[in-house]
Amino acid sequence: MKRLLEIEFIKLWNNRASKALIISYFILLTSIALIAAVKFDIGPIKFHLAEQGIFNFPYIWHFNTYITAIFKLFLAIVIVSMMANEYSNKTIKQNLIDGLSKKEFVLSKFLTVISFSLVSTIFVFVVSLILGLVYSDYNEVSIIFSELEYLFAFFIKLVGFFSFCLFLGILVKRSAFALGFLILWSIFENLGIRFLVWGLIGKEASEKVLDFLPLESMSNLVKEPFSRLGAVQSVAKQIGEEFKMDYVVHWYEILIVLFWTGCFIYGSYALLKKRDL
Repeated sequence: MKRLLEIEFIKLWNNRASKALIISYFILLTSIALIAAVKFDIGPIKFHLAEQGIFNFPYIWHFNTYITAIFKLFLAIVIVSMMANEYSNKTIKQNLIDGLSKKEFVLSKFLTVISFSLVSTIFVFVVSLILGLVYSDYNEVSIIFSELEYLFAFFIKLVGFFSFCLFLGILVKRSAFALGFLILWSIFENLGIRFLVWGLIGKEASEKVLDFLPLESMSNLVKEPFSRLGAVQSVAKQIGEEFKMDYVVHWYEILIVLFWTGCFIYGSYALLKKRDL
């Protein structure tokens, strides 16, 4: 496994575009710290975003994993391009000639996916821990390390999403087309399938069906955290509204994403095995 990973990272690091995107991605992950610097001081109006509780433990784990997940598109481009380059540079054929089996080839890509996801999760953990220790009103150890399931959900979400990108890269072979397909599928899943299912079984019942779709199931792992904020809850109560959302990371949501991850990896191998390279 170590040998397979070394091969992949040598390829990625020797590619200027991939190197630039990877570096940019991790710089953006640290940029969440800049949120702490957001201040408005206009006459009597004084607003400091960090003082609104977004960096309080354990809320910070939920908030930061949700925000940083937005930047996953940078690594999605790297993964899709990684496969496109294998075809355009004919390195995939050379790897197979050199003795790498198709199973090992797909495994090397999946190990890269897991590595990116794991490093991203550790990175978010470290940045969030530092921000929390600086700005959080709660510093008890039991509070600091509660709700860490959001980090695990973040990791599973990235593995599932990057596996989907890997599958598209093998399916389409061209990075631009693969990314275009990803965007189209996202629109189709959010609009086309949603309205189709709504029309067939009604809105309320359709929500349960939609939770089993690939991108929707990944999105459900880390739900929006903004309505959890005390300031938002207070404003909602003043206007007679109340947020009743389930923010918990459920085990069955993890299983759904793991199921899709398995499908994408097996589908990648099946496609590669069937093709004459």
